[in-house]
Amino acid sequence: MQEKFNNKTKYKSIHLSHSEWPIFKLSKNMQAFIEKVSNDSFEKIKAIKDDDQKLIEELEKTRYREKLRVEKMPWSVDPEDDYDFWKKVKKQLVGSSGQSIDASVNSDKILKSITDRYANEIASSFKPSSHRFARRVTTFGFARLLNAAHSGRFSGLFKARHTLRDKIRVRGDIDHLRDLAKKGTIIMVPTHFSNIDSVLIGWVIQELGLPPFIYGAGLNLFNIKIFAYFMNSLGAYKVDRRKKNLIYLETLKSYSDLAIQDGCHSLFFPGGTRSRSGAIETELKRGLLGTSIQAQLANFKNDKDEKIFVVPVVLNYNFVLEAPSLIDQFLKIKGQERYYTENDEYSTSYKISKFLFKFFTKQSDISVSIGKPMDLFGNYVNDEGQSVGQNGRHIATRDYFMYNGKFVDDQQRDEEYTRNLSKRIVEEFHKNNEVLPSHLIAYVGFKLLRNKFSDLDLFNFLRLPEDELLLDFGEFTQKVEEIKTIIFELEKEGQILVSPGLYKSSAEIIEYGLDNLGIFHTKLPLIRNEQGDIETQSLSLLYFYHNRLRGYNFEEYAS
Repeated sequence: MQEKFNNKTKYKSIHLSHSEWPIFKLSKNMQAFIEKVSNDSFEKIKAIKDDDQKLIEELEKTRYREKLRVEKMPWSVDPEDDYDFWKKVKKQLVGSSGQSIDASVNSDKILKSITDRYANEIASSFKPSSHRFARRVTTFGFARLLNAAHSGRFSGLFKARHTLRDKIRVRGDIDHLRDLAKKGTIIMVPTHFSNIDSVLIGWVIQELGLPPFIYGAGLNLFNIKIFAYFMNSLGAYKVDRRKKNLIYLETLKSYSDLAIQDGCHSLFFPGGTRSRSGAIETELKRGLLGTSIQAQLANFKNDKDEKIFVVPVVLNYNFVLEAPSLIDQFLKIKGQERYYTENDEYSTSYKISKFLFKFFTKQSDISVSIGKPMDLFGNYVNDEGQSVGQNGRHIATRDYFMYNGKFVDDQQRDEEYTRNLSKRIVEEFHKNNEVLPSHLIAYVGFKLLRNKFSDLDLFNFLRLPEDELLLDFGEFTQKVEEIKTIIFELEKEGQILVSPGLYKSSAEIIEYGLDNLGIFHTKLPLIRNEQGDIETQSLSLLYFYHNRLRGYNFEEYAS
C-alpha cells in the first residue's frame, strides 16, 4: 500500500463551515429524524411479523426479555422510567391476546410506543459547540501527557513541544480518502481492541480534515462519565448489546440506514465488540454492515448517484488496557468448565484516567493503518470514485441491484452481498495489519513455549506454572530473526505491513518489544530474567498478544 500520510502536513477541513457537515444537518432536525427511524422500523417489523398473532407474540417476547434486563442487568445509564414503561406494556398486552380488530389496533399502538422509545434511546445528541470543545480538550490533554513522557518530568505537562502526531503513526492514501469523502459517503470499519479505540479514531478523523462521523458506541461506555461526555459530543449513537430482541435490532439498523442515506459518514466496529482473543476479527457482525447495502440501494432508487465507500482501518497498540479480562472472557467461552476467570475489568473514570496517564507517559507508539477504499461489493475504487474490477475495467455498481432494467428488492441477494463484503474487510484487515516489535516477540515467545509442551491441549498448557516456562535467549533471538524475514517477504507480497521498529536488529527489536509489551499489566507477558533468558509472568496474556499475528501462513516456521 502506498503511504502518503505526512506527519508534518496540516490537513484543512474539506468543508468550509460546520453547517456543511452531514451530521450537523442531521442534528438540526433530530426529532424529525427520530420519528422517521421509528416509523421505518415499525413498518419493517410489521412486514416481518405479518399477522396480528405473530406480532403479539413478538411483543410479549420483547416485554419479557426487557423485564429480565431491568431486573437482572440494570445500568446507571438506563432511563429512570424503564421499569414503569415495561410494566405498562405488560398491562396493554393483556388486552391484546385475542384476534379482534381492537387487538390489532392495540398491538400496533404498543409496537409504535416501543420503536419510539428505542429510537430516542439510540439517537445521538451531537452539538457542534460541544464537539469543538471535546476535540480541543482531547488534543490538548493527550498532548500534555505526551510531553511529560518525552521530558521525563511532571513539568512536561505544561510544555507544548510534542504533539499526538509524534506518537500516533497514521499510514494510508489520505488524499484519496479526502477526495472520496467529497464525492460520496464514507463507511469506516476499524478493528476493535480497546475502549480507547473510539477516541483514537475520532482524533484521526479530525486530524485528516474529515467532518465528524456518526458511530455506534456500546451503551456500557456511557456508564463512564468522562467517556459519555466525549462520545455524546463527538456524534456517537448508543448501542445496547443487552437488547437482542427483533424490535430493538431493527430500530438500530433503521437508524444507521437512514443516516447513511442522508449522507452522514459513518463508523462502526464490524467485529461488534472488542476482540476477546487479541486476534484480528475474522467473523464480522453483519447487521449494521448490511445497512450500508440497503442505503446504497435506496440512494439509487431515489436517483441519487452518491456512492458509499467502505474504508477498513487497523489499529495497533503495544498493549491493551483490558487484555487480562478480555482473554479471560475468551478462554471461559472457548474452554467452558475447563477455564475459570477473574474479574479485571476497567469500568470507572478514575481507572480510565489512570490508564491514559500511564499510556501516554510511556514512549510506546500507536499505529493506525487506513486501507484502500472499496465499494460495497469489495472492489477497489479510483480517484473518481469509480469501481475497478480485477481486470482493470470500470464496474457499474447500479447493475448489482437491477434485474431486467429495474431496481429489485431482494433480501437474500443483499445478505449475500453483505457476507462477501465482510470477507473482503477481513482480508483487508490482515493486509493492513502493521507488525510491531511487541507483536513479533509475543508470537515467537508463545510458539516456542507451546512447541515444548505440544502434547498438552491449550487449556492444560495455560495452567502450567511460570517457573517451567523458560526460553534460551539465543534460541529466542534466532527465531525472531527467522520470523522477521518471513514477515518482510509477506510485506513485499502485499499481505502485511511492517512497522519502522522492525528495521532494527533482532537484539534491538527484542529490547524494544520487552520494554513495551503489556507495560501496564501487573504481570508481564514476557521478561528477561537475571540470567538473561526469556520467561513469562502470565501465559494467558502472552497468548493474547501472540494472537495478533494469527491467520498468516508463517506458523509452521516457528516450530
